[in-house]
Amino acid sequence: MVPSERLAQLNLTLPTTAAPVGSYVPAIRTGPYVFTSGQLPFRDGKVVYTGKVPGDVSVEDAADGAAIAILNALAAAAQAAGGLDTIARILRVSVFVNSSPGFTQQPKVANGASDLLVKIFGDAGRHARAAVGVSALPLNAAVEVELMVEVSDSQDEAGKG
Repeated sequence: MVPSERLAQLNLTLPTTAAPVGSYVPAIRTGPYVFTSGQLPFRDGKVVYTGKVPGDVSVEDAADGAAIAILNALAAAAQAAGGLDTIARILRVSVFVNSSPGFTQQPKVANGASDLLVKIFGDAGRHARAAVGVSALPLNAAVEVELMVEVSDSQDEAGKG
């Protein structure tokens, strides 16, 4: 089963890639790799979860925010790769958590993104990861994610036809 079919089975869709608000692009491809810019938990043009974790946002809600943000990152990666089904493997995920002082459970927040990637890509969704606590994020978002993926050579070649 291809990733787009798994996504549909989960009753999820990739959102429209948000236009950048600065001097950057949402994702860039070089060779077989796509790197995304940091993605926030945007839904319908609004940041879903804002504030410090766990002071303002629970760990569970922040993990949901990480899942929302990873869908936004996948949308950007898919656009740069030529479609979701051209993504052969998830290589690395970086998760930044707007952390209250002393908070050390960033990996639990990051699991929201990681678990969703495995549901969508199966074993190809298992990845290297960093889960980092930070003192602030843009728009006071609770979480931000970055994604690095590998694009399939065979599908890439087929798309050139």
